[in-house]
Amino acid sequence: MSSRGRRDRDPRDARGASAASAASSASSARGSSRSRRDADAERPRGRRDAERERARRESAEALPVDLARVKREPGTGTGSGVWGGSGTAAPGAPVRVKREREPDGDSDPEPEPAVRYGRFDPEDQRSRHCPYLDTINKSVLDFDFEKLCSISLSHINVYACLVCGKYFQGRGLKSHAYIHSVQLSHHVFLNLHTLKFYCLPDNYEIIDSSLEDITYVLKPTFTAQHIAHLDKQAKLSRAYDGTTYLPGIVGLNNIKANDYANAVLQALSNVPPLRNYFLEEENYRRIQRPPGDIMFLLVQRFGELMRKLWNPRNFKAHVSPHEMLQAVVLCSKKNFQITKQGDGVEFLSWFLNALHAALGGTKRKKKTIVTDVFQGSMRIFTKKLPHPDLPAEEKAQLLQNSEYQERMVESTFLYLTLDLPTAPLYKDEKEQLIIPQVPLFSILAKFNGSTEKEYKTYKENFLKRFQLTRLPPYLIFCIKRFTKNNFFVEKNPTIVNFPITNVDLREYLSEEVQAAHAHTTYDLIANIVHDGKPSEGSYRIHVLHHGTGKWYELQDLQVTDILPQMITLSEAYIQIWKRREEDETNQQGA
Repeated sequence: MSSRGRRDRDPRDARGASAASAASSASSARGSSRSRRDADAERPRGRRDAERERARRESAEALPVDLARVKREPGTGTGSGVWGGSGTAAPGAPVRVKREREPDGDSDPEPEPAVRYGRFDPEDQRSRHCPYLDTINKSVLDFDFEKLCSISLSHINVYACLVCGKYFQGRGLKSHAYIHSVQLSHHVFLNLHTLKFYCLPDNYEIIDSSLEDITYVLKPTFTAQHIAHLDKQAKLSRAYDGTTYLPGIVGLNNIKANDYANAVLQALSNVPPLRNYFLEEENYRRIQRPPGDIMFLLVQRFGELMRKLWNPRNFKAHVSPHEMLQAVVLCSKKNFQITKQGDGVEFLSWFLNALHAALGGTKRKKKTIVTDVFQGSMRIFTKKLPHPDLPAEEKAQLLQNSEYQERMVESTFLYLTLDLPTAPLYKDEKEQLIIPQVPLFSILAKFNGSTEKEYKTYKENFLKRFQLTRLPPYLIFCIKRFTKNNFFVEKNPTIVNFPITNVDLREYLSEEVQAAHAHTTYDLIANIVHDGKPSEGSYRIHVLHHGTGKWYELQDLQVTDILPQMITLSEAYIQIWKRREEDETNQQGA
């Protein structure tokens, strides 16, 4: 039978042949299409059926379809599971199905991903087995400086590289931290805000208890029990480089000319009530300040510095007050700077008043920790004097007026200014200047209520006398060594002879308030000294460590112990005295 007659008797084979012919004509040359169609037509019908059956059987063995687990695609009709939208399947039409993967009996079930922050975040098994932890170099870590990216100078989302100690922004692709990790193969980073560790460029969080000492150095915390025992401990702490130090007796870095501020900050950090207040951040965290108020930055930075100075787990035996001083420069509107020598008394006065205001205190009603510790009160008696060039009769007549009568006002103080006698101007017979000495009680006589002193202004003259009415728990003396005029600043080198302990101030209180003060004896705890010329001098401080009862001298980064007898030989400028309570015993041995 011819091929044409065979196609007429089998319509189904005719359709298949025409389809095969169309496919062949699209992929081969025009001259060979007819020969291929004739060869396919000559293939026996039984052979084609056998090939179809074998292909169907092989596909069934490779992908066994469990009808119970078949999922139909959307848009395949009403339960038909066939191509098209009709409800009946055409015979021989391909069926499009989805099969769920059946669990293997030998394999473990896959863990379900945890949902974090509204998205799937499966825990990376590398978090607890990071291979790069041994690359951390603790000797280069320094968290005392401002938290700014070293490239973009941004303070947002800053990370510290724990291999080289530098700060970089971000950890995503194209961020400075990511690029740094790829270029230098530094992989371990710490988010300075969230205190979380990350491995870059793999970008997974590192969870390891051995990193807790790094977060403690970045943000030290103190419990109430730890704070209560600070003044009873005499144990030395060991820094990462092997040096030993006493917490609280730590040197401060002199960046350029900020030793005047360092000495004041060191003195205040050794006042126990003030220290204990700022060691616990919860004491001032919830203080409400007006929007845009920058003064509260002073409180935050002072608290951070206090916790670093008393940290028993520091990596190094000194602290840099960089962030604290930047806040001082900003809040004082550059009246006090890092690069220019300042006056210690002026800085102390400004700092205590600014701290009091930033904590929400007011001049009279609302008190803060600053006024609770340092504020006392006095009476000031003022009498106006007539001009000295007037005739005696006119002077006597003016003194009868109410304007020239003595007036008394009550005033508070945070420190007392002690005036020194005038220093000699001429050399002695040995061509050497005599350095005068004066007892402390002689210059304290200013506040006995009877000693009068004349104060001059460019218009008027006044006579004033002072009498103390309330003594604070901690009393600050500022010895006036510098005298300013229109041309220069002159320093008075007079040595003040003072005892280290047992200074009784009862005689300087008015009689009616003496009964209300059961304790009026004070002991010295800090002594700030100014050496050298007024504009070119340097500052150092003597501090008493309460736990050991020993005195230490601190000048910038240098910390040495000193005998109490040597303290009285210095040119004392600022002193802080602690009122002795009844249950306290003297442990200073001086």
